Amino acid sequence: MGKRRYRSTAFDEMDWSAVLSQIEGARVVLAVDVAKEAFMAQLLDEEREVLATVRWSHPQQTRALVETLKAWLGRSRVEVVMEPTGTYGDALRGLLVAQGWPVYRVSPKRVHDAAELYDGVPSLHDAKAAYVMGRLHLDGVSEAWEEPSEERREMKALQGLLRLYQGRFQRGLNRLEAQLARHWPEVLGLLELGSVTLLQMLAEYGEPRRIAADPVGAAVLMGRVGGRGLRLEKREQVLASAARSVGVPCIEAERELLQGLAADLLATREQLRGLERRLKAKVRQTPVLRRMAAVVGPTTSAVLMATQGSPLNYPEPRSYQKSLGLNLKERSSGKHKGQLKITKRGPSLARQYLYFAALRLMDRDPVVRQWCDRKARRDGGRKGKAVTAVMRKLAKALWYVARGEPFEARKLFTVETWPMAA
Repeated sequence: MGKRRYRSTAFDEMDWSAVLSQIEGARVVLAVDVAKEAFMAQLLDEEREVLATVRWSHPQQTRALVETLKAWLGRSRVEVVMEPTGTYGDALRGLLVAQGWPVYRVSPKRVHDAAELYDGVPSLHDAKAAYVMGRLHLDGVSEAWEEPSEERREMKALQGLLRLYQGRFQRGLNRLEAQLARHWPEVLGLLELGSVTLLQMLAEYGEPRRIAADPVGAAVLMGRVGGRGLRLEKREQVLASAARSVGVPCIEAERELLQGLAADLLATREQLRGLERRLKAKVRQTPVLRRMAAVVGPTTSAVLMATQGSPLNYPEPRSYQKSLGLNLKERSSGKHKGQLKITKRGPSLARQYLYFAALRLMDRDPVVRQWCDRKARRDGGRKGKAVTAVMRKLAKALWYVARGEPFEARKLFTVETWPMAA
């Protein structure tokens, strides 16, 4: 197999009229290897022969490429195939879809596994990846690329904002804790680090010496913010700790830092609450999400919609379970019997939220809790497998719940023989 198959030509050096004459009236595949800037594409006919290999700079030459390809519309049957790798290919795909080109997707895992399939060489580079994608598409293992709905795009964007603010809030807490350990360590044992009362006090005063200098004002602030949840005894302890703190006294810049950290945390907290309210309102307005939220909560249902789309788009429960990476795999050979493990394919974020949903279900539902206890005993006391099993069952249950069926934990397990079943 010759090396010329992978030799590429720059976009502005390609003889496009000659290419068009080769594909007139034929079905061809344009397989695109996506990168950050250096894109590569191969044009294959139905006989698996490479007609052209072109490279171009994205985004500088992408529009010119699409304008060139417009001349092919109506004169040949061109199908575009790409990998769903990140977002670098979204702009090109959007331009092609707008022109009416059919776009297909091939799993990156399939491309990786097929590296040695067609030429006997395990290496994989841009031109070869494009060729492998084209061959896999012609062999029928691709799928039509469906653009996400506006609803799913909105959920994805809101989840991105939520994670952004959650990350900022947690990083701010970490920095604040480090500063308080130096300047006011006693307060860490009296008030929650992220409590509004502590943050408001720090934003107002900045350091314990200033709080100790204005005990009346600080007490009023704590009463106003903490309300009945903050007992008088706790307020007095906070004021006493500020007066007798063993922490290092702040210089002016350090006080400003503490105030800035506290103010930023308060602002981020408000942004988080606003986003959470917005998400909950969106969930209430969407029937599928509302039904799912009754089982796993509004945030988890929103995450699942953002990452996997609606369960209504999956033909059966197992396909939805598989999209979450919760289907099982096994590696056995001869006498070696491998363990069953989940594949962990797909977004880990969805499994993370589903994991906590499973823990909540185990905590509040006696049927689920008893089943998990029995399974943990069979597994030698290991509870991890029981949680994973609940996640798998919960994923399949959500497929039915999204279609309007009521959630019943007993349907997930065989409980007829249990003592509690009677």
